[in-house]
Amino acid sequence: MPNTSQSSSASSTKSSTAGKSGEKYDGFTEDERAAMKERAKELKASARRDARSAKARAEGDAEVRAKIAEMPDADRVLAERIHEIVAASAPDLAPKLWYGMPSYARDGKVVCFFQSAEKFKTRYATLGFSDLARLDEGSLWATSFALTELDAAAEARIAALVEKAVS
Repeated sequence: MPNTSQSSSASSTKSSTAGKSGEKYDGFTEDERAAMKERAKELKASARRDARSAKARAEGDAEVRAKIAEMPDADRVLAERIHEIVAASAPDLAPKLWYGMPSYARDGKVVCFFQSAEKFKTRYATLGFSDLARLDEGSLWATSFALTELDAAAEARIAALVEKAVS
């Protein structure tokens, strides 16, 4: 049985703390709520089309390219190049939007994605991999990588990671 005196004390402390700052806390930031709304739109759109069809693939590619075109210059340049590298390294992955970010999926499930620095106001963009990516190396391996610029060595490493992820 919960101790109600502790519960009410904790909740009054929480609400008074929220009152002092003048900000309402509801669990998600404005950016996180926006990403969830984008994801809901993406799910509705994908439910209307067969993810394996050529038309769905072309629509996914067009959506990803349009989202990349909206990015600030620094993120856009990185995202365009990542898009090209993934397409060349793993042509069986289908481009699609995932929480408003360019991503690449196999059978509708995201394997890797690009997150712009601007979207969540971070200092660097990120190339991330889901648990479906086969990057396992022993008992510890990276699943996301910070990107600030792409040179030939970074591009080669990304291509190798994507190829390994889908192997």
